[in-house]
Amino acid sequence: MTRPSRRDPGLLVPLVLATALLAVAVAGPLLAPGSATAGSLRQRLLDPGSPGHLLGTDGQGRDVLSRIVLGARPSLAGGLLPVVVATVAGTVLGTVAGLGGRVAAQLLLRTLDVLYAFPGVLLAIAVCSLCTPGLTATVLALSVVLTPAVARVVFGEVRRVRSAEYLEAARVSGQSRFGVGVFQVLPVIGPVVLAYASSLVGLSVVYAAGLSFLGLGVAPPAPEWGAMLDELRPALFTHPTLALVPALTVLAVSVLFNVLGDALARRVAGTGGPRPAGHR
Repeated sequence: MTRPSRRDPGLLVPLVLATALLAVAVAGPLLAPGSATAGSLRQRLLDPGSPGHLLGTDGQGRDVLSRIVLGARPSLAGGLLPVVVATVAGTVLGTVAGLGGRVAAQLLLRTLDVLYAFPGVLLAIAVCSLCTPGLTATVLALSVVLTPAVARVVFGEVRRVRSAEYLEAARVSGQSRFGVGVFQVLPVIGPVVLAYASSLVGLSVVYAAGLSFLGLGVAPPAPEWGAMLDELRPALFTHPTLALVPALTVLAVSVLFNVLGDALARRVAGTGGPRPAGHR
């Protein structure tokens, strides 16, 4: 993948913003203006813009801005880690099936058909319900949801390049099927897979927040955007602006990573690679 240039703000701007967001998640304890767990009932449900509380306070008097900043780490971890796991697992499955015979390909495709029979949200809820609520359950559930999408993209890309002349030359020279996959195929399909994986981060962040909202992900009192939305839900009609803060945060982050994924896909298409197909 080529490096973004100053003439490509469509890629550079979301890339810079995503990097800044990750920096906030890492340095959250240093950036948060206050505690994420200590509150005061005398200052509960203060509206955004209140003195000393830029984004207001929740039902327990805790500073919402501090909880948003400190909640960036578990919220982004719940969005990024499943994509990493799904990308690795999907790449392995798709490459093995793409380079293998008809039996391996049909086994992968029929397994994907079974998983695709379940909507992603319901599948994530079902997996999470079998585990102890927490970040581990979120990562496991979303990895199961996202892996089929990545595997399908990888399988299609491997099938597209498997008959290329340079692969035939590698096979004739005695290179093993493993070597062909690792050293010949993956460098070619890598940019497409990475661009597609980046487009899944926004969806994964929304799913992770939804699981926490339902009590299946990161549990209170830990600051997490979906859990915060659940905690502020009773105030939706009395303090709507305050209740919308975590929801708008999730929306903004999801849009940011979707824009970044689209920009990367356009860059890959502009360098001669195909744009990956959409996901469910």
